[in-house]
Amino acid sequence: MKILITGSDGMLGHDLAYVLKGKHELILTTSKTLDITDKNHVIDFVSSQKPDMLINAAAYTDVDGCEKNQELAYSVNGEGVRNLAMACKKIGCGLVHISTDYVFSGENTRPWVEDDETGPISVYGKSKLEGEKAICEILDKYFILRTAWLYGVNGRNFPKTMLELSENHSKITVVYDEVGTPTYTLDLAQAISKLIETDCYGIYHLTNSGSCSWCEFARCIFEIAGADVEVVPVTADEFARPAPRPSYSVLENRNWVENGFEPLRNYTEAIKEYIELIR
Repeated sequence: MKILITGSDGMLGHDLAYVLKGKHELILTTSKTLDITDKNHVIDFVSSQKPDMLINAAAYTDVDGCEKNQELAYSVNGEGVRNLAMACKKIGCGLVHISTDYVFSGENTRPWVEDDETGPISVYGKSKLEGEKAICEILDKYFILRTAWLYGVNGRNFPKTMLELSENHSKITVVYDEVGTPTYTLDLAQAISKLIETDCYGIYHLTNSGSCSWCEFARCIFEIAGADVEVVPVTADEFARPAPRPSYSVLENRNWVENGFEPLRNYTEAIKEYIELIR
């Protein structure tokens, strides 16, 4: 299969290229080689390359930055995705789009399923939902994958930050009233590799298994790394940030399992492998 990957230099894009390179012909692009906000360029470029599948791993993911740069957020996460969908429509190729748990309000007492009502509370979440809507309007052959709390070897992420802080701090404050599922980009990339071999199109929630708060995740990281750090729980309100975060964003991978796929491993197994890899 000929696969075009946007955002190939990002955390997930890096692992997608690693997982897919042996099995498929890859066209790797970055924001420098393919600006997804440039509609004409996107359509011309995709039309000239004629991929069988386009995987969009490009996004403006700085949640607080989106609050300050709303025009950019909607341009990349909304209109940019629309441009990709239009290009895919023109040549008849499928689209894999990476979305987020932030399309939900966070006000729930059970894991979110794919057909739950969306209600984003941040510009990041709202702009990502715009991208989802554009795909659903334009295409029939699409995989919209909502995932959460990503970390990987390529780029900044929560585990790396915690490990760096542990080198010079014996006590760290971490939010305890936001709950979700840390997801290893390598596991997500491997899951995508399986999904694109099917025609089981639609919206999926796709994360590692299990759930925790940021505070619990930090303690898990320090325990695995053997770091003697006291984690002090604080509320999200105490840890003030420009953008609001959903307080409960655990995603039930219902459609994934119902289509016959094995659940991704527990986040505690994945983070152990990751820490051993980067240490």
